Amino acid sequence: MGLYYFLLMFIGIVLLVRGLFKNDGTKKIKIVYIVVGVIIIILSIILLMPGTIFEW
Repeated sequence: MGLYYFLLMFIGIVLLVRGLFKNDGTKKIKIVYIVVGVIIIILSIILLMPGTIFEW
């Protein structure tokens, strides 16, 4: 199961980097990429913690 959480973290990092460094969209779209990326990274870190209450 840990592999899926690392993949989830990688997707979050990709979205965060895209929101920070790509200049092809409006500011609102960049903010959405950044917020979704941060939420996905936080969720994957919580799921990777041993003994977490969010085990699926």
